[in-house]
Amino acid sequence: MTVASAALLLGGGGLAAVNVYASAHEEPGGAQQRTAQDATGAAQRQVATIDCPDVGTALPDVPDGARGPVDGELAALDTQITEAYQRLADNRDAAARDPRFVQNSILGPLKDKRGAALGRIGEDIRRAGGRPPQGIDGMAACTGRASDQPQQPQQPPQSGQPEEPGQSGTPQPSGSGAPPQGGDQGGGDQGNGPDASDFVDIRSVQPNVRTAPNRRGASRGTFTTKCGVNENGKFNPDNVIVAPGVSNGAHHMHDYVGNQATDAFASDDDLAAGDTSCRNRGDRSTYYWPVLRLQNGTDENDAGADGGGKDQNVGEIRTPSSVTLTFDGNPAGKVVPMPRFLRIITGDAKAFTNGDANANASWSCTGFEDRQLKDKYPICPEGSKVVRSFRFQSCWDGANTDSANHRTHVSFEDPATGACPQGFKAIPQLVQRIVYDVPPGPGFAVDSFPEQLHKPVTDHGDFINVFDDRLMRRVAACINRGDRCT
Repeated sequence: MTVASAALLLGGGGLAAVNVYASAHEEPGGAQQRTAQDATGAAQRQVATIDCPDVGTALPDVPDGARGPVDGELAALDTQITEAYQRLADNRDAAARDPRFVQNSILGPLKDKRGAALGRIGEDIRRAGGRPPQGIDGMAACTGRASDQPQQPQQPPQSGQPEEPGQSGTPQPSGSGAPPQGGDQGGGDQGNGPDASDFVDIRSVQPNVRTAPNRRGASRGTFTTKCGVNENGKFNPDNVIVAPGVSNGAHHMHDYVGNQATDAFASDDDLAAGDTSCRNRGDRSTYYWPVLRLQNGTDENDAGADGGGKDQNVGEIRTPSSVTLTFDGNPAGKVVPMPRFLRIITGDAKAFTNGDANANASWSCTGFEDRQLKDKYPICPEGSKVVRSFRFQSCWDGANTDSANHRTHVSFEDPATGACPQGFKAIPQLVQRIVYDVPPGPGFAVDSFPEQLHKPVTDHGDFINVFDDRLMRRVAACINRGDRCT
């Protein structure tokens, strides 16, 4: 990477020319005394992404009376980060000339805003009779991270999280690769990623799929629901699970199949009464995921809209060629019906900065699905299609349809035995398989928060169960009998 490119790698809101190594006690004139070689090396290491602690993952327990206000504040924190990245993009020259500009004009004000929001979160929790998590006040500061500085996970994996296969070659920590250079290395003209290092030829990956063997008493059946491929063109940048009541809570566009009433403001009653794209009218569930875009220079209708171009998500939205939604059994025993309105998020939309503890997307190609990738997009050979898939959490705590951090009420089964953690019950496991016909080569990416740079490790899926209770009982019975039902 040249000094010139390092100074200009601000493009589109994901990166900034930040000297994260500058000393606060450096004597005046010290910079002028560096050798040319030292200056070159420093400039090459100045490019960094802003890394903010994910407050949502630190809130496993929020009183019911505070859930609404706290969700609103968490969405405001995401908006603050997005706005900070836009300021970086608008002031790239100043950031390149003066490393202190980023700290004084971007990171400092961002810390102040985050501190105020964290104070309101703590007060909301206290008013509802709860206690804010210890140390939450210390999550206000964001840092500049050099492109070659590894990211450590900000939280431990959730209980039962499987080690997903798919690291091609030597595993690399999130953020360890070179930052995108204007988007052109990824085959598109998206200014904040991805880059060439985010793609790998699927033929170079060794088979790596391992599953727990079925034990005596396993539930071996499946139930498949057919809900189309979003032919209706239902898109929005909302996230009713994480940011209910907040427009553009996701800062990226979602594809929806199933329930057609889903947006940020949809209540359970709205979902229960909503129309559905599913063939079985008893399934009004909501299934959604970030759209996949071709980076071919073509503008979509959302080029000037929230979630689209305003949030650095550009390019032609690609409709899947097929979507398969299957509910599987448990290799260690029988399943119980899911409770209605159970909410599950799998994967982590912020895995590039959070670390990959909760990452759970798999990427592959038709004809090569015994080879799965977590942190790379696949380059498929001629005649093969791109496949992205999600295996959702399949263990439920038996009491809650959601949790404050949207994770602790569900868990993954043990990858070796298939057993659920103590106190959890096995439920039908949703498996989403989404297939795309895209031109060969590195010319596509999923939508993401701007600072996540469209990395494949940030891919994620969302589900709200709105099966009729009677149909859900049929689903569980079919799976427990070992039948294949639709």
